Amino acid sequence: MFVNFRTLVRQPLVLLFFLSCVATLSSVVRVAAANDRIALIIGMSEYAHLPALTNTRNDAEAISRTLETIGFDVTLSVDASSAEMERLLDEFAFKSEVADLALIYFAGHGIEVQGENFLIPVDAKVSSNKDVQDQSPSLKDLLAAVDRARKMRIVILDSCRDNPLGDAINLAAVEAANGNTPEETTRGGGGLAAANPDRGTLVAFAAKDGQVALDGKGNNSPFALSLMEKMTQPGLEISLMFRQVRDSVLDRTGNLQEPHTYGSLTGIPFYLAGPAEGDDGLDAGDASKAWSRLRPDQEAQLLALADLGDTRSMLGLAYMRLNPNEGRFDPKAAVDFLTRAADAGSPEAQFELAKLYERGTGVAQDEAKALELYRSAAEQNFADAINDLGFMHYQGGLGLPADPGKALRYFERAADLRHPQAQFNFAALIDDGHIPTKGPEDAAKYLYQALRSGSQDVLKLLSERPSMFTAETRRALQVKLRDNKFYAGAIDGDFGPGTQRGIRKAYGIEDG
Repeated sequence: MFVNFRTLVRQPLVLLFFLSCVATLSSVVRVAAANDRIALIIGMSEYAHLPALTNTRNDAEAISRTLETIGFDVTLSVDASSAEMERLLDEFAFKSEVADLALIYFAGHGIEVQGENFLIPVDAKVSSNKDVQDQSPSLKDLLAAVDRARKMRIVILDSCRDNPLGDAINLAAVEAANGNTPEETTRGGGGLAAANPDRGTLVAFAAKDGQVALDGKGNNSPFALSLMEKMTQPGLEISLMFRQVRDSVLDRTGNLQEPHTYGSLTGIPFYLAGPAEGDDGLDAGDASKAWSRLRPDQEAQLLALADLGDTRSMLGLAYMRLNPNEGRFDPKAAVDFLTRAADAGSPEAQFELAKLYERGTGVAQDEAKALELYRSAAEQNFADAINDLGFMHYQGGLGLPADPGKALRYFERAADLRHPQAQFNFAALIDDGHIPTKGPEDAAKYLYQALRSGSQDVLKLLSERPSMFTAETRRALQVKLRDNKFYAGAIDGDFGPGTQRGIRKAYGIEDG
């Protein structure tokens, strides 16, 4: 069997590429996973061994209430110990796998040690860098907790970006413990460092490097007030929302505090408070249609940001001009926006521009240029490009010689990057015996991951046509479901009601 990257059908391996008109599963009914937007809110106030903070509890509680009003499933923790933070992050990481958006907000003391950011629990007793590292979760831990959310990941750090521990940090102690000489010592003991999150993840700091995040004169900090004001506005696209938060904080603090964001969001627009009144199409999965519904005032903001070099704004503007059902349809203009973004290094722009060169849409058809762009995006681990290159190598597309061995390596790489179709593709290849080094347990692993990634097509196939997989793979999937506490029945390969409930739970659907 095999799966076409533009459809999802089970076909014999050697026949797939000659059957371009076969029926697909495009009629899959949209299924909403439970709690598609989740948040973990942490506020640290009454520190046992560090200066207490005034408004962090108020901010955490207010942010929690605000997110609940716009439909988030919120977990709130105030004055959490180190052990409690570890438990909360573990539980949130599991929940985030079936959420469209996972958000963590932390208000409290934070510090950089050796270029890594740590968030200080309320019971931390620290006198050296090693104490900080041993007793505090890092920003990497927070990013790992949101990492598997299906569409968007956000971490907000409402912490001073100076050093709350003053001269108490003993940099030499941790450097010696790590076996480093003074010449190898990296910057440590300061405020929070710059972040470099993966694509599709945004990290927002309350203040730029070296600035203090102010408490303000009332019950909430200027940053928290601005967040609550902007995140509740329906129809406000998320990247523009954070820019408006920045402008609001600058205004509230007389330019003394400027929030800063790191990371790059995907090319699909997202709205924390949902679409504007009377507009139900803003969260559509089709990027071209979704961006076309953006309000004119926000399109003007995108144009201004594009002029400043913002590649996501260029992507959004290009998608608008690729919608044939809109008056702005202009493929040549789309090519221009995508070229600018691709030249600036955006892998998504490189991928979308490659498709236009491949088809000759808005630009003269150029298969060599298309292949160059696909490869550039793949070099940046853009999973869509990697998956497509797998098919090109298998069938000899874009002038490439057929090379099934290289194709399989691309499919595996895309699957390991959590591309849902690639996960199913690779599971199917294993199940059919095309990967001699892998067996039923590996096929089950990729099927399970495709479920957790939110593939509705895989959910439908496993629910309606489980016999397309071997009995060995079905039993291995039951074991995987059992190990993750979604199934407690017999390991017999029979996908009866109990297994079907487990499959739906793994996907994120709780039977009522």
